Amino acid sequence: MSQAKPFEEIPFVELPANYQSDLGPFLARSYEQYGPIFRTFSFGQDVVYMVGPEANRFVLASHRELFSHRQGWWFVEEMFGDGLLTMDGEQHDQHRRMMNPAFTISYMDHYLPIMQRIIRERTADWVERGEVDIYDEARKITFDVAAEALTGLRAGPEVDQFRDIFVQLLNLGMVAIDEDDYQRQLAALKGHLYELLLPKIEERRQCPTNDVLGMLVRARDEQGRALSDEQLFAHTNILLVAGHETSTSLSTWLLYLLTQHVDYQQRVLDELAKLPEGEPNLEGIKKMKVLENALSEAERLYPPVGNGPRGTFEAFEFHGYQVPAGSQVFYSIAASHLLPHVFSNPTQFDPDRFAPPREEHKKVPYALVGFGGGPRICIGTNFAKVEIKAMVAHILRRYRLEVVPGQEITQFYRTTSVLPNGLRMRVEEREPVYV
Repeated sequence: MSQAKPFEEIPFVELPANYQSDLGPFLARSYEQYGPIFRTFSFGQDVVYMVGPEANRFVLASHRELFSHRQGWWFVEEMFGDGLLTMDGEQHDQHRRMMNPAFTISYMDHYLPIMQRIIRERTADWVERGEVDIYDEARKITFDVAAEALTGLRAGPEVDQFRDIFVQLLNLGMVAIDEDDYQRQLAALKGHLYELLLPKIEERRQCPTNDVLGMLVRARDEQGRALSDEQLFAHTNILLVAGHETSTSLSTWLLYLLTQHVDYQQRVLDELAKLPEGEPNLEGIKKMKVLENALSEAERLYPPVGNGPRGTFEAFEFHGYQVPAGSQVFYSIAASHLLPHVFSNPTQFDPDRFAPPREEHKKVPYALVGFGGGPRICIGTNFAKVEIKAMVAHILRRYRLEVVPGQEITQFYRTTSVLPNGLRMRVEEREPVYV
């Protein structure tokens, strides 16, 4: 018979007023005080936090069948439809199999020229402008890339219109004055998206393409049925949101960290100088290990998602406590990345922790989970990392960046990490970095 303590005895924490800007450190401190499971009361319900590599493995791998993405990400389904992020069980597995070929590392060869052209075009006037908001610029780049590479939409006024709608949707909870206003604005924005996207879906049916949307239009399930307009609409939305939102914040923080640690930035420049002149091919991107370790460190210190939300299908026990079915659970990504028994001096920028022989993230499985983990690890991991490395390599090779003094640089967690004040940097031309 189980000796697990009842739910009511799970340690209770009161969330501080600055929780959204101190999420990772606060939950890491709570872990040190209470252990890997504790709870709070938020938005009218009990919320269970599970923190640390053991908790990550439990939720993402060993007991993942107990947890519901749809119940966790219900607000995403309400906003964007039932796409890959919100699907559970066999439905998810079936739809993911349809998309998998377009996200393998070998398929990145198909996307890299698109990424590099957009990066080149979007950064071409930076020196002339003299000062840019790197966060805003990164969003334009990553959304253009997601729109063209994943759905075949070419950068220009139409894609700018899509991006503006998505930004309004992501910020809707902050600007709506009440629930009625929220629902009214949500319906209007979704209606606008339908008007823009459904003709594109029909175009793909008439003229198939090699992007992910083109693959989904051609895909058939085990019964030979095509996906409905609703399903294609949801998948496209999630691809556009997930395909740019996380890469926007992560690339911004990586550029910020490299401007603050000039010795490490020089090591990245030395690595880039060894590559042949011109834009690197996929093999060149793979060889950027110094830059890759810095990207992993940015992922650790500033993960694009602070907590992974889940609902629970069944009751379970974890670390001596009972958690009932129907509970809302967060596995905390940001807190797990700041535990000192996993990552030495966890608040310090130290990309070499990911290099041999240290490889701290490999010594404890599920220690680094910025892109999730287990069978449902983010399908776009390869896409995001190739894009961010291509972007940062291009920028560092051509420009000197300096953070504009006197600004408040803040990471703030809503659904994803945002920089509410942006991040302004001065830009100067650099002598091209080649051998």
